Amino acid sequence: MGHVEIPDTDLSGPVGLRGAPRPRTAASRNRTAALEQLWRAPTAQRDPAGPVPVRREPARGPVLAALTDLLGLAGPAWLLLRAGDQPRPVAAAAVAGLLWAGLRGARGRYTDRPRTEPGGAAGAVGAVGDWLVLIGLLAVLHTAAGSPVDPATAVVAVAPGLLVAAAVAGLRRWPRTSRRAGRVRRVLLVGEAPCVDRAAGLLTSRTDHDFSLVAAIPVGAAGLELEGVQVPGRLASCPADDDVPTVLGGVYAHGADLVLVAPGPQLTGDRLRRLGWGLHDRGVALSVLSELTGVAAERVRPVTAAGLTLLHIAPPLRGGPQAVVKNVLDRAGALFGLLALAPLLLAVALSVRLSSRGPVFHRQVRQGQHNRPFTMWKFRTMVADAEQLKAQLAVVNEVDGPLFKMRSDPRVTPVGRMLRRTSIDELPQLLNVLLGHMSLVGPRPPLPEEASRYDEREHRRLAVKPGLTGLWQVSGRSDLSWQETVSLDLWYVDNWSVAADMGLLARTVRAVTDGRGAY
Repeated sequence: MGHVEIPDTDLSGPVGLRGAPRPRTAASRNRTAALEQLWRAPTAQRDPAGPVPVRREPARGPVLAALTDLLGLAGPAWLLLRAGDQPRPVAAAAVAGLLWAGLRGARGRYTDRPRTEPGGAAGAVGAVGDWLVLIGLLAVLHTAAGSPVDPATAVVAVAPGLLVAAAVAGLRRWPRTSRRAGRVRRVLLVGEAPCVDRAAGLLTSRTDHDFSLVAAIPVGAAGLELEGVQVPGRLASCPADDDVPTVLGGVYAHGADLVLVAPGPQLTGDRLRRLGWGLHDRGVALSVLSELTGVAAERVRPVTAAGLTLLHIAPPLRGGPQAVVKNVLDRAGALFGLLALAPLLLAVALSVRLSSRGPVFHRQVRQGQHNRPFTMWKFRTMVADAEQLKAQLAVVNEVDGPLFKMRSDPRVTPVGRMLRRTSIDELPQLLNVLLGHMSLVGPRPPLPEEASRYDEREHRRLAVKPGLTGLWQVSGRSDLSWQETVSLDLWYVDNWSVAADMGLLARTVRAVTDGRGAY
């Protein structure tokens, strides 16, 4: 056969009515070469026949931890109930043990990677919060079933379970702490430049998570603003055949074990689905970044409808059974605290009265739930004319926003400084909790002049009762900026639960003992 010369054609361009490809011009070839040079950034290649990342076997640690918690509570409980001549000790111990293990499992204590949300608690502190919730559940069951077991004996019987759980939690955290590099997820970010910059900034600026950003692959021509991020490749603005090879090249080059995709107009729908196919076929984990912020994972439920993947967001708790339980626990806890701490309160009152001129208590109008004013009680920690001196010190305020804070406030008395550092000056607010003005856990109650300067976002802090303690208390107190305080309070307002309250109360003990941020 004779040689037939075929003209240079562009197979990717539009075709005529008969399907014949149109000839490519020199300008068209130059533009194509330029685009290929732009989008096909150097990537690390890997032999397709090479080994894929090893899939990890299910860990046995969580199962053993749950079994240890169950036996660690049920065993001693059975012995103590039997020694106390309580009826049906085996059944009572078994119910308490199963409830304990189930509660710990529901709160994520047996996961390989602990939760990193603001309200979470881990280790021994988390065990204390879980144990307090267990006591509440057992009290409800005791009342509902009319159990003949003595309540005081029952509390003593389940106490060893707390010690066992705290010890097990410490042992489980010890190897993770000593080999931290082995548990950190190495993350490769993929997305449009603005989304990558935002996600990379958050991942690198915070340490309360197990993700380490190793590289990023932008989508489109825009460059990254965040410095110091490795860029092993770049994806085109529209779907291309090299999407998966480019991302896999970045994974292999930087040893990433998780690809975090930030969807956008140029990376969504079918393109994202095909990228997921390619990654999963190679054993690489994929996570998709959501635009939801400040929403606890427990409020998010995936739903499918008509082939769509939906995220159902449960509304914040504003009423219902948990609100009733919270109110009961607030009143009961405040009453118990006032009675148990009566000797301490009396001693502090005498020291305040004898150490400086002025009243024992400092009463101040604060804004409560739905912006309703109430009178808040505290032990006086400043000189008698502190409010008159505040205007003179406004120019040296050390906190942004509507708050006024000074690390070395000259108005604070020596006794008051000790009370503030230990947070004992806040204990009279138990009376406010008993009267229903406040809760044991909630946002900080603002002054009227502070609340009058709130914008719409900040005003949402007043959707729930203010608290004696809260996320701001366990996260740095006065060392936090105003915007950090608002963010923590808003997270609590939208995601509170009785279980989270119990965990925050347990973490408050550690925060008060530490004393950082209190002045």
